[in-house]
Amino acid sequence: MTLFTKTLSLSLMAAALGAATASNAQDPTSRAVVQPLPSPEVQRLNRALMELARRPRDLRSLLEAGEASLEVGDYDAAAGFYGRAADLEPNDARVKLGLGRVYLRSGRPLEAIQLFNAANASGASARDLLPDQALAFDMVGDQEAAQAAYLRSLELAPQNSEVRRRLALSYAISGDADGFQTTLAPLLEERDPASFRARAFGLAILGEQERAEGIVNATMPRDLAGRINPYLSFMPRLTASQQAAAANLGIFPRAADIGREDPRIARFAAEGAVGSLLEPSGEPFGAPVATNSTPITQPVAQVVQADPPVPAARTEDVANAFADIGEGELPVDVGSGDAVDIAAIDVPREAPPAPAAPQHPRRIWVQLATGRDIDALKFDWRRFRRQAPELLGDFEPHTTPWGQANRLLAGPVADRAAARELVNALSAKGLDTFAYTSPEGTEIQGLD
Repeated sequence: MTLFTKTLSLSLMAAALGAATASNAQDPTSRAVVQPLPSPEVQRLNRALMELARRPRDLRSLLEAGEASLEVGDYDAAAGFYGRAADLEPNDARVKLGLGRVYLRSGRPLEAIQLFNAANASGASARDLLPDQALAFDMVGDQEAAQAAYLRSLELAPQNSEVRRRLALSYAISGDADGFQTTLAPLLEERDPASFRARAFGLAILGEQERAEGIVNATMPRDLAGRINPYLSFMPRLTASQQAAAANLGIFPRAADIGREDPRIARFAAEGAVGSLLEPSGEPFGAPVATNSTPITQPVAQVVQADPPVPAARTEDVANAFADIGEGELPVDVGSGDAVDIAAIDVPREAPPAPAAPQHPRRIWVQLATGRDIDALKFDWRRFRRQAPELLGDFEPHTTPWGQANRLLAGPVADRAAARELVNALSAKGLDTFAYTSPEGTEIQGLD
């Protein structure tokens, strides 16, 4: 068994079992026929459907069918079941949480965050909410909020291996190699197969391509390793949100979108909707986790009660991720969680052409303060420089709009690791700062 498994659809399974039965009926020789049992996830869905057939308007049965559909990767069906449940109980926290998970796994984290916030307001338990809420934060590029939610989730459920893998990947995305290694180490010691996959992706994100390929080569057959390694080579070029989607859900951007932030996520971040350690955000690691997210303009009720509430995936999955590189399609299925089959991937024969350099590229900074008054920010900059001249002496101050205010930035810095190092050094001097990544297209102005 490889680390990357393929989810067999219900229709294919039924066809396979039907063919086996027909073949046996035509064979006059009496012999034992061994048929593979459906997976536990498929068995759970079958039970839910039978119960639903008896009680089609039963909320509990609809929720069970929705959750079981999510487990087998049938997001359209899951959305349908949760949508019917929303017709019965539109304010039920479990309905909102379920729909949020559908949007999340379909590559639409903004809608997922809105629904998770609604589920939180309706009384969803932190234990149920936090793992997916944290991943949604990761998928909009807010690693600080994501890691806080992952850590709180592990406090509530220390044995949740999936949350631990996601936290490790989040550390890798934010450039924290030590946090990545330390978090994943217990699972690697237990020989958890999915953790070797996470380690390969995390190392690739950190730019350690040779080590990532070494893990794949050591744990997978040669031909399969040769097919997955090209994908790992793209990981450092993805945005933080793209890396989170690819490493956790197997959702890759189209070749033309590699390294280009989704406009909605970029706007979400530019408007100050993601978490900020400089703004009030409730008690750290609270239950439920607080966030500085400003509400999305679309009312929650419109998301919960949409007819039909089936989300269209925003990004291409692994099957078509790089179909425009080389020739032909890449016939690969995407499942939930770690279920990604790479067996049928053709190795891309050429790299995509480098896009023209954007006027305002994505860059990494350290945010020092926020405020409306530019002159006051100039004063703040001089104060910061006096307190840490050896750390900030080589930087010039910059600003960018943030809602009704402005961010005061130092930089740009070389990478996330450099940003984290500077943040830690400033913290040692009593200066509360954090890393900020300006999305592509966001204008950063010098502070004269």
